[in-house]
Amino acid sequence: MNIAVINTGGTISCAGSPLTPMSAADFASACETLINPVLLQNYPTLSVHYVVDLPFPESSTLTLDSTNLQPTDWCRIAGYILQNYDTYDGWVVLHGTDSMDFSGGALPFLLNAFDGQGNQIAALSKPVVITGSQMPMFYRPDSNLPPTALIYNTDAFQNFCGAVAAAQSGIPEVCVYFQNHIYRGNRVLKTNASQFNAFSSPNYPALGEYGVELTITPANLLPGPVSASVSLDNPSTRALAQAQLSFIAANINSYPVMQFNAFPAWYSFPASGGAPGYPSDTSPRAGLLASLIGACVAPAIGVKGLILESYGEGNFPSGDPDTPSNGATYQALLAANNAGVVIVDCTQVISGVVNNNAYAAGAWLPQVGALSPADMTPMAALAKLMVLLTTAAYQGWSGDVVKSLFQLNLLGEKMSTSRLDSRGDYTLLVNQCISTPDGSASFCNDPVSGPILQTSTGQHLWTAVPNLSTTDLPGVLTMQNDGNLVFYSRNNAPLWASNTGIYGGAPSRCELSGSTSTQSVNLSLFNYVADTTSAILFSQP
Repeated sequence: MNIAVINTGGTISCAGSPLTPMSAADFASACETLINPVLLQNYPTLSVHYVVDLPFPESSTLTLDSTNLQPTDWCRIAGYILQNYDTYDGWVVLHGTDSMDFSGGALPFLLNAFDGQGNQIAALSKPVVITGSQMPMFYRPDSNLPPTALIYNTDAFQNFCGAVAAAQSGIPEVCVYFQNHIYRGNRVLKTNASQFNAFSSPNYPALGEYGVELTITPANLLPGPVSASVSLDNPSTRALAQAQLSFIAANINSYPVMQFNAFPAWYSFPASGGAPGYPSDTSPRAGLLASLIGACVAPAIGVKGLILESYGEGNFPSGDPDTPSNGATYQALLAANNAGVVIVDCTQVISGVVNNNAYAAGAWLPQVGALSPADMTPMAALAKLMVLLTTAAYQGWSGDVVKSLFQLNLLGEKMSTSRLDSRGDYTLLVNQCISTPDGSASFCNDPVSGPILQTSTGQHLWTAVPNLSTTDLPGVLTMQNDGNLVFYSRNNAPLWASNTGIYGGAPSRCELSGSTSTQSVNLSLFNYVADTTSAILFSQP
């Protein structure tokens, strides 16, 4: 087993007092002397290559504290992996903790590629494991000499060993290994600055845990390439991914995305507003948040995407509590949306799902074009949007395609809200639904009617089984791996099927797309391997 270790920098590869970064070459030499003998105790056939020819030119040591990592550095890491994909069976990326959750969000979208419908055209097939530490790895009493030992009570050694083990697991995705847990890279958050358990995955379970042995939970993993033709092991597919990545690396700085926190800030309101007896500002509507948003999206800065870190379930100050559309913040966001800026309504709360319709204080956000990320972290949202915006320039996608792709669960970064996938989220239990991205229509497993497609106002568009016996309910709707969508009774008897099954298997998805506002609702089945639509269950007009 051949594993490559990429050292970007960070605490794990610092040494001395005060702590200073080691060069990649010095760190590699210390690992070969002090760490490799330990690794070989457990993995006698393991070959570890420490990468020393991947410089990060912003720093004189050619390694970086992750505080100073920028989007082009994500591309450097991904580019090295693609360039050497045939040589290694897995990668360990050593990284500072400060922006590890951003890199964990970005690398999956740089190492995989999609078409405009969200179908994978290049898929990662090997593990990429990011790790770091809260304490340095090595003790070096003299900065002019090599390290002499491991630091006492360091988490660096345990995290490094765990990452090496995870890199041999065959998990076909970008992971973060920290404090005995393997997490999906685009699901993590740094939640502790002073303890060894620095990272959490609040909205998705861990992929595995290292106790006495490494234990992986297969049900939590991404399925990997659907076929050899889209795997990065395929030279032509890898060339496609490399060409796209080269464009992204050269152009990503032209598509900046910014996180923007909600915070208590002044805003003006007219003399007619406010409670009787309280003075009101008679000047034109204005506010600090509105001014900041306007400055960010102005040509001088040119932000192309805004990740709002709202309060609670997605509430953001509009600038007018009674009539949000009159508020300065509303108007600033509407102007940004009209100018082509993509707006996403995330939350600054660590855990949970955005539901901006829960309160009037957030229900106005879709009116200014704000997209819902469901349970995606703001870090993953920023990285995903930045990569999609840059990819759109390469692929010739419209802004609507970018928005559509952003709202899809492409690589496990968010809960699936519009798809049933035979390789992952494949069932609808009673009262569960998938919906169009804008929520205007939903396909639900109704406790009385079974699988039913309806609008948000309750209008029925399509029913799979017109007449169901109550003795058959509740049932389960399942997108099977043979390509057949089947509704089973509570006694596991098939009551309805799409009759799209293929002998030998046909990994497929059921997808609800479009919008009732444009009368374009479409409920269809897609065969991944054949790359074709296998059935259209309902379509407007």
